[in-house]
Amino acid sequence: MEKKCDCHKIKHRSEEEYRSLINRLNRIEGQVRGIRKMVESDTYCTDILTQVSAIHAALNAFNRELLANHIRTCVAEDIRNGNDETIEELVSTLQKLMK
Repeated sequence: MEKKCDCHKIKHRSEEEYRSLINRLNRIEGQVRGIRKMVESDTYCTDILTQVSAIHAALNAFNRELLANHIRTCVAEDIRNGNDETIEELVSTLQKLMK
């Protein structure tokens, strides 16, 4: 059985989950580098702002994927094992994400 979140707060991800998250981060990193080049080349402000908005959307998609995987694995397993503290941790995390 795949190891999930444990008391040391680590997470062993499946190869598929790992690849998906890393691919998203690589795309976001490329977008950020692209914005830097836009600033360096004096690109018009609204064009840069449009790209920043795209990065926000990409980060939100990353968060949604990571959160869904967290709930399906770490949270579900902890609840099955009677660790209700995980629910409070999840609530706190959601509050931070919704600021």
